[in-house]
Amino acid sequence: MAKWLFKSEPNKFSWDMLVAKGEAGEEWDGVRNYLARNNMRAMKVGDRGFFYHSNIGKEIVGIAEVCAEAHHDSTTEDPRWDCVDIRAVRPFVRPVTLAEVKADPRLENMSLVTSMRLSVQPVTEEEWKLLCELGGVDP
Repeated sequence: MAKWLFKSEPNKFSWDMLVAKGEAGEEWDGVRNYLARNNMRAMKVGDRGFFYHSNIGKEIVGIAEVCAEAHHDSTTEDPRWDCVDIRAVRPFVRPVTLAEVKADPRLENMSLVTSMRLSVQPVTEEEWKLLCELGGVDP
């Protein structure tokens, strides 16, 4: 299974809002970047991803799971834009801040550091294991 990172501004859509959606999850809609869209097109049901609060907090707060593969984004009539559906799996015991990620030399090549503006990013197995450890959860 592939690993990902989903970025959201918590004042628009937060971890708690995703949790409230329950098993049905929510469309990860509104993405208008071709690379992020292509990342979603590569996702499979069961893939896991970190949920990252951007702008406010700047921290990884939980783990989400893809529960529906790429389909048309319902927020636009433009056929170029797809999205996946995700649901909350578990919160981090301790959120991991962007400052911590940037300070750790083992994460210097992580997309969160090198491609900070990309809203849907791949995560390597090594990054996944390390960040789960830092966040106090089992990978």
